[in-house]
Amino acid sequence: MCNYSEDSVPTLRSGSLPRWRITLVVLTLLAGATGTGVAQGRDHDRDDAFLPSPVRSVSTVPPNGDVNPYGVAFVPDNFQTGSGPLRHGDILVSNFNNSANLQGTGTTIVRIPTSGSPKVFFQGKTGIGLSTALGVLQYGFVVVGNSPSTDGSSATAGPGSLLVINNHGKLIQTFKNAWIQGPWDMALVDRGDRAIAFVTNALTGTVSRLDFSVSSNGLKLLNATTIASGYVHRGDPATFFVAPTGLVFNARRDVLYVASTGDNAVFAVRDAADRKSDAGAGSIIYQDDVHLHGALGLAEAPNGHLLVTNNDGINRDPKQPSEIVEFTKEGDFVKQISVDPAQGGSFGLAVDAKRDTAIFAAVDDVTNTLIIWTLNLE
Repeated sequence: MCNYSEDSVPTLRSGSLPRWRITLVVLTLLAGATGTGVAQGRDHDRDDAFLPSPVRSVSTVPPNGDVNPYGVAFVPDNFQTGSGPLRHGDILVSNFNNSANLQGTGTTIVRIPTSGSPKVFFQGKTGIGLSTALGVLQYGFVVVGNSPSTDGSSATAGPGSLLVINNHGKLIQTFKNAWIQGPWDMALVDRGDRAIAFVTNALTGTVSRLDFSVSSNGLKLLNATTIASGYVHRGDPATFFVAPTGLVFNARRDVLYVASTGDNAVFAVRDAADRKSDAGAGSIIYQDDVHLHGALGLAEAPNGHLLVTNNDGINRDPKQPSEIVEFTKEGDFVKQISVDPAQGGSFGLAVDAKRDTAIFAAVDDVTNTLIIWTLNLE
């Protein structure tokens, strides 16, 4: 997912929904006690909250049967569509599991248009395991990470790579190096002829910064640096990895926010775009044992709050399943919603904000669907 602003793994099973069925769903709003932010801050007024009521749910299961949707990314208005199938406002979703529900073996990116039926945008070779690391560049490229396994377990997990796909859904480049070690998630910063990929590495518990030049021919790697490390990381039979995952980059502050599942906390890494050295884990900005249950995917809301999903594998609470938690950068809990009554449903998410509206999309891994909300920001 591309989580970038100027300022502003769970127990999984294949769902039983028919392919491409579109349904309406209702999410349960979960009320909770005050969260424990790092600064022990107060709860904010719920009238200021971003999280909405649900609107639409779309199956993410393609014809080959891939399940376990992970990454979510929007196609922006400045994306060079050319004669390819993508359209501005489309939502892309990457699948981590194959039709046999083996983790680390999914091969597809599904295109979900603003109306009409979902279609396969990209299908890679067998067993590549497309992760949550999914982003889009205006030059007409989609970048996705893969964290493969030969048998569906983390015991055989490989280092993977970053794949560059053109606007026709064709693989044109593959990046493999020491700074890409099980790419679990990514914040892709699009600066036109330059791009930065911040990548969380599940095999090493680190965050890498990869600096690229971008042209119509593709990407060229200019530099790579480890900018953060020391996060809990391990294989897990249910969630595949427990590792640093979600990322949000704030360009004005030059701060990278990191959700670390095993630490069950969200960290801030300063000078993220410029630093030449490893900052360690950074500083904790949100640690909340009431509402966090394996901090996972991360996105920023138009009101400047952060949204974090939970894998329910850490600090489990059966009364708070599959939650997305909204909190401030100062560590104050705001609100939470559940995407599924069963545990292990929340994972990838993304927000696309316009001047007066915002689209919020989040996967439900239990039912293999993408839930889409439309909000009026006025």
